[in-house]
Amino acid sequence: MRPEIIITIIIAVVGLIISCLRIVPQATEFVIERLGKYQKTWSAGLHFLIPIIDRISKKVTLKEQVLDSPPQPVITKDNVTMRIDTVVYFKVFDAKLFTYGAVNPISALENLTATTLRNIVGELELDDTLTSRDTINGKMTEILDSATDQWGIKVNRVELKNIIPPAEIQNAMEKQMKAERDRRETLLEAEGHRAAVITRAEGDKQAMILAAEGERDARIARAEGEAKAIYLAKKAEADGLAALREAGADAAVLELKKYEALVAMSNGTASKIIVPTDAVEMTKANVIFSETSGLGDVTPSAEKVQKPAKPDVCCD
Repeated sequence: MRPEIIITIIIAVVGLIISCLRIVPQATEFVIERLGKYQKTWSAGLHFLIPIIDRISKKVTLKEQVLDSPPQPVITKDNVTMRIDTVVYFKVFDAKLFTYGAVNPISALENLTATTLRNIVGELELDDTLTSRDTINGKMTEILDSATDQWGIKVNRVELKNIIPPAEIQNAMEKQMKAERDRRETLLEAEGHRAAVITRAEGDKQAMILAAEGERDARIARAEGEAKAIYLAKKAEADGLAALREAGADAAVLELKKYEALVAMSNGTASKIIVPTDAVEMTKANVIFSETSGLGDVTPSAEKVQKPAKPDVCCD
């Protein structure tokens, strides 16, 4: 055999072998059929495909996928039609079931999501639908995950993306929210006004209490001062009388001192002083004694007064 033919045959065989080699990427599986029947599932790595006999039926990715469904019309229990769109997060856990379980598993999952959503929301009223997102998400995830096991699909979670009620419902909800905000604002203003009035009243009360306490303390201080002044005056008077007694003053002098004190106390034109008879008699006796003895008389005598000399008419 000629060498050129041998080289050609070798190149053809090598090329055929290379063409039969297949590399499966990471997170991907190939479903292989032999003569139209399922043979095996290739995981990531290098594999050899027998020409003509074997063929790759489907390439399946094992990564998590997102199914974003368009808004679906849904009727609630109280006959309100709204549009809701969902997002489904899923992944394929069995490439064989995913290939042979349904003709179009993604389309089947999308339709199943829409019907499940209608069934769940149909049992709820409008307000419950708007406030029960977590409940709806949990129920849909459980139902879809159970229903898609035979398709080799694992549903991880379902999220309600948007809930769009009718325009008139939206207007009514906006008016309701505005009324609620106005009510809260009114309540807050009333609470603030009440708190301010209470605080002001407490302040006035404390001010009145402090003013009353200050007036009481002032009266006590004035009363104590007056009492002390009276005490000091009486004490000074008593000390004066005691000094007169120590100096040997008799009863008449003491009576005169009392009389002088009475005169000083009257100190007015409309005041009258009633002098006891004993004091008058004692005063008269003292005057007579002074005139008789000459003690205490400061008036000069008649002999001592010099008369002016009369001029002598004849001699002048």
